[in-house]
Amino acid sequence: MQKLFVDEVNGEKILLDGESARHIAKSLRMRVGDMLTVTDGRGIDYGCQISAIDRECVELKICYEKPNTSEPSCRVTIYQGIPKGQKLEDIIQKCVELGVYEIVPTLTTRCVSRPEEKSAAKKIQRYQKIALEASQQSGRGIVPKISEVKTIAQAVENDESELKIVFYEGGGEPLRDIILPDVKSVSIYIGPEGGFEHSEVELIESVGGVRATLGKRILRTQTAPVAALASIMLLTGNLD
Repeated sequence: MQKLFVDEVNGEKILLDGESARHIAKSLRMRVGDMLTVTDGRGIDYGCQISAIDRECVELKICYEKPNTSEPSCRVTIYQGIPKGQKLEDIIQKCVELGVYEIVPTLTTRCVSRPEEKSAAKKIQRYQKIALEASQQSGRGIVPKISEVKTIAQAVENDESELKIVFYEGGGEPLRDIILPDVKSVSIYIGPEGGFEHSEVELIESVGGVRATLGKRILRTQTAPVAALASIMLLTGNLD
């Protein structure tokens, strides 16, 4: 069933306008009587029926509500070294589908892409829209946050995750030896195309970070976060 996110739900009816209304009427070609799911991102899904529709406004009647069950038990934050081109857009889309909690574009020494402040702010808006669309498509209960760009030092300083993992081509422990099924929060650090400087790995380790490996093959920067996240979801029982 199609899912949409709204800012809040009050009463027995929901009015959608703007882009949401146009998406339902024009792109999805939905009609009066069709059903869809609405969520405010606070853990409740609302089953709704379209009671009135045009291209600028859609009225929904709430038929039932139930707890959202799609959110993983483990909150995973990805600190992603900023890659070149459009790679970060692909990373965001796939990782949102897999259950990421937050993605932080991270500026490291070997990042070739170093966006200016104004350019970075516009890109974050674009990235958040991609996260919204991926959340709706995959039936998420929240829209994961795409944070503003941080340096690696800022990322480490603000990381409050229970378990911190850095994936490093220099080797590390297998994830199955690191991830416990009941872990509640994990942060993973992924380098850009050129990987991490050794000093950056040491910085992450200085706050309790653990080096990990994704096997004997060196993965591309856009492949590694997807592989790592899928592995963590499996090991914590969130792909059952």
